[in-house]
Amino acid sequence: MPHDVQLIYFNAGGGHRSAALALQEVIALAHPDWAVTLVNLFEVIDSDRYYQKLTGFAPEDLYNLRLKRGWTRGLATELKLFQAMIRLTLPKLKKKMQSFWHKTRPQLVVSLVPNFNRVMYEALREEWPGVPYVTVLTDMADYPPNFWIEPNQGQFIICGTEFAASQAASLGYDADAIIRTSGMILRPSFYSKPCVDKPKRFAQWGLDPHRPTGLVMFGGHGSKDMLKIAKALPNQQLIFVAGHNIALAQKMAAQSVSSLHLVLGFTKDIDQLMQLSDYFVGKPGPGSLSEAVHMGLPVITFRNTATMPQERYNTTWVEENQLGKVIASVSELPGAVDALLSEQPKYHRHVQQMNNQAVFEVVDALGAIKAG
Repeated sequence: MPHDVQLIYFNAGGGHRSAALALQEVIALAHPDWAVTLVNLFEVIDSDRYYQKLTGFAPEDLYNLRLKRGWTRGLATELKLFQAMIRLTLPKLKKKMQSFWHKTRPQLVVSLVPNFNRVMYEALREEWPGVPYVTVLTDMADYPPNFWIEPNQGQFIICGTEFAASQAASLGYDADAIIRTSGMILRPSFYSKPCVDKPKRFAQWGLDPHRPTGLVMFGGHGSKDMLKIAKALPNQQLIFVAGHNIALAQKMAAQSVSSLHLVLGFTKDIDQLMQLSDYFVGKPGPGSLSEAVHMGLPVITFRNTATMPQERYNTTWVEENQLGKVIASVSELPGAVDALLSEQPKYHRHVQQMNNQAVFEVVDALGAIKAG
């Protein structure tokens, strides 16, 4: 009988689904006898689309709209309200999950989402007491209380940083229940690193292959801050990736601040763009920072009142490992770019010391958990 492994994700931000897809791809190679199912959590707990009917938005759509518009201030308060709503509806949510698991009979459940780990753990324990439950943090740190790590549940916690592992230990988890990996989960394509013809690609774009090039990204939905960055750095060669934000890409193209700037929309070839670049500029998302560092790019990122609470530690990670610059606003960016380029050998040395093999380490850990 195939081993039914369920990877639980949702689409609030891109990192949860991306991690699930990356694990699915590696599991297919390492454990071809496993039957892997990707489960969108909101399709289970809100199968009748009650929230969408009430608000006009699916929960993840409203969150993604806020990211797209840059409306990130106040998210810490809203998170507490959201968590209170989960606690109030806990019996109903557990019933939904128990019904789902009664029908699907998983052999291993892997959560790649925050906030719902108490609900899912308790529902699984009541329905199938012997099935292992694993939470894989797709953030570099927890944002307690009740975000990623629930206190002392009988489960496994997989952490991509030493700090996150220490948070799990402080909440009562034994060393055997805490699995430490070397970073965040990246797609397998980031490990293949195919040879990219830089002179040819830059000639197609009208860029100079010998000039330092920055890659500017703010997640899959871009950010209006990219318009400010273009104005602040007219003399720097930059590649802007606006993602799914078509309106932003159009505004940036119309703005035409500099012939040194290339504006792209959504692309799956982020790994290749990083190979072609010399440094990264963007928000402190765990995925984009990890991708950039893995591809050898020093980073410049931001920490201010708009930084999402679960991403604040990521800037500390950058500073502690000397992987780049952390600044407060776009007004500081010209000086930060000049300083980064002047000290590039130092930052490259620190970046090269990072060796993120997390996607393979997680699959190895799941294999060991499954074997018992």
